Amino acid sequence: MPVDTDHAAASDADSEALSQGNLPLEDIQALAQVFERIKQAYVDDVDDQTLLRNAMRGMLEGLDPHSNYLDEDAFRTLHEMTEGEFGGIGIEVGQEDNRLMVISPIDNTPASRAGLQPRDLIIEIDGKSTDGMSLEEAVGMMRGEPGSEIELTLLREGEDAPIEVSLERDNIHAASVSSRMLTPGYGYLRISQFQENTATETREAIESLKKEAGDNGLSGVILDLRNNPGGLLDGAVNVADLFIDSGLVVYTKGRLPDSDMQFEANADTALPQTPMVVLINGGSASAAEIVAGALQDHHRAVVLGTESFGKGSVQSVMPMDDNTGIKLTTALYYTPGGRSIQAEGIAPDVTVQRGRLELETGGFEIREANLRGHLQNARGEQAQDEEALPDSPIATDDYQLGEALNLLRGINVFQRSGVRRHEASASTEASSDDSDHPDDTQDSTDQ
Repeated sequence: MPVDTDHAAASDADSEALSQGNLPLEDIQALAQVFERIKQAYVDDVDDQTLLRNAMRGMLEGLDPHSNYLDEDAFRTLHEMTEGEFGGIGIEVGQEDNRLMVISPIDNTPASRAGLQPRDLIIEIDGKSTDGMSLEEAVGMMRGEPGSEIELTLLREGEDAPIEVSLERDNIHAASVSSRMLTPGYGYLRISQFQENTATETREAIESLKKEAGDNGLSGVILDLRNNPGGLLDGAVNVADLFIDSGLVVYTKGRLPDSDMQFEANADTALPQTPMVVLINGGSASAAEIVAGALQDHHRAVVLGTESFGKGSVQSVMPMDDNTGIKLTTALYYTPGGRSIQAEGIAPDVTVQRGRLELETGGFEIREANLRGHLQNARGEQAQDEEALPDSPIATDDYQLGEALNLLRGINVFQRSGVRRHEASASTEASSDDSDHPDDTQDSTDQ
């Protein structure tokens, strides 16, 4: 799973500071007694290493849903995911109240194609109950060779019965950025997760949109962070920096001095003046919330959609000496305005629920131009407005995206200054003024 930061192991000074407190001797003795009782009386023989690893895993998983012990396979998988390629079904999962929950499916993967949704509860994997299952074990079960089958049983809010889903594992190439023109002048950027190269890919996508927009340039850009589960902190900061020219992007607070960090924007921006709308929903988490919160606090973009997931904690990956590691929550995120994301999320400026737009067709409307003997326009013909911008088919299928596009168009209309005059009409009136008063300018000069 992607993590929010890639901090190295804690320093020796930090380790020494943590060890200064006296260990509770009675609790240590109780732990040793439990260890011995399991060794002597458990129905199956269990080796010491398994018991100790389980004890470490329990210590971490008991802290919060995002801290956990990483064995060799999990540690290797973590690096594979941050590099953008791994084998499995393409899903980000977490735990809530000890239940395995979908945070977000990754775009163009078996999970997204099968229709898995944020906040789906996974109650069975290949017929095995996930009740009491560790997050590490669940992820391990969902990974496998491309082409192999996996069965998931889901509970979804609003559904009366469990949902059975059959998926075929695939080799996941998680490209993090995609882009296209929705309609002339209006670009669309989709970031599915934050990886090492996400900011570079985003800048390249912006340049491609600018080139496609031509001489008229971009009139607006939609940044889609829906169902983005997060990823690397550096990736999120660098993406936000593409749109903000100064000030804080995000800051963190923790117990140790090196957990308190501030990230500032640089002056160089990819879209300095272009109006923006950011799309978020309940599957937008962690690093995605950092970007949305930064653009919102700086009034750089309008945030549209539904409230985000609310994962505002920093996980530091600390390698161990035996090719394993731990992922430990070490700090909390705060937006530039001082808001904590944790368990609160980002509230959109404009709330738009997910839906599908259905257009009315077949009706006949009577307008002035349909009436017999109607007067002609002052120009001698019916006035023709500027060519209307064609709607993107995806805007019809995706109601939130359609509303974002309409909002960008409205922003551009509102920002235009002065009185709107048709060029031909204005030119005619100017000529008429000149002919009516041919000597005004000369008289004024003589005087």
